[in-house]
Amino acid sequence: MNYQEALEYIHSISNVFCKPGLDRIKTLCDRFNNPQDDLRFIHVAGTNAKGSTCAMLNSILVKQGLKVGLFTSPYIKFFN
Repeated sequence: MNYQEALEYIHSISNVFCKPGLDRIKTLCDRFNNPQDDLRFIHVAGTNAKGSTCAMLNSILVKQGLKVGLFTSPYIKFFN
C-alpha cells in the first residue's frame, strides 16, 4: 500500500453507525447517577505549549497527593 492508497483508505472509513448528538451519553450518565457532576477537570487549550503545561500540572497535582488522569488528543493533519 502506498501513501495515496493509505490516505484514501483512512478517508473512506464509513461512519454509518455514528449517531450525532448527546442523547445516548446523557441517558448513560443518568443511569449511573451522573458521576461527571462530582468530578473536577482542568481543560488546557490553545496553540502552543499544551503538552508541557499538562506535564507540569500533572506533576504538581500528583506531588500534592491528588489522583490525576492525563489525556491529550491532537487532530491528525498529516499522515506521514
